[in-house]
Amino acid sequence: MRPLSDTELDRFLSADHTVGRGRAAESAAGDWLATRGYEILATNYLTPAGEIDLIARDGDTLCFLEVKARLDRRCGPAIAAVTRRKQLRLARAAILYLAKTDWPGPCRFDVLGMEPAERGWEFTLIRDAFQVP
Repeated sequence: MRPLSDTELDRFLSADHTVGRGRAAESAAGDWLATRGYEILATNYLTPAGEIDLIARDGDTLCFLEVKARLDRRCGPAIAAVTRRKQLRLARAAILYLAKTDWPGPCRFDVLGMEPAERGWEFTLIRDAFQVP
């Protein structure tokens, strides 16, 4: 768990729409991932197929990350919001990224769920969360 600064919490909670909350959560997610050795390469990467929240390197592996944040757990954990449809949209966007960059190494899809906890964000990271057929 990473301590949640008052500014981060205020940005997240005071955003009047989900896009603003998502951007605040993605910023905190990038910081948290960097402390775990990920090198953030891109944020909010837009393609005609959709958006990739974060693109990062974890060692020699390129990671396409979907970040989901929830205000609470009433609707289940944040990671549960990454449906098969969302996975396919992310995979299509990743294919477009790979075609543009000609990445030579391995890749994977990671999912990072975030919920505010008593003294900070509670992060749930699933490495290699799903495979693309």
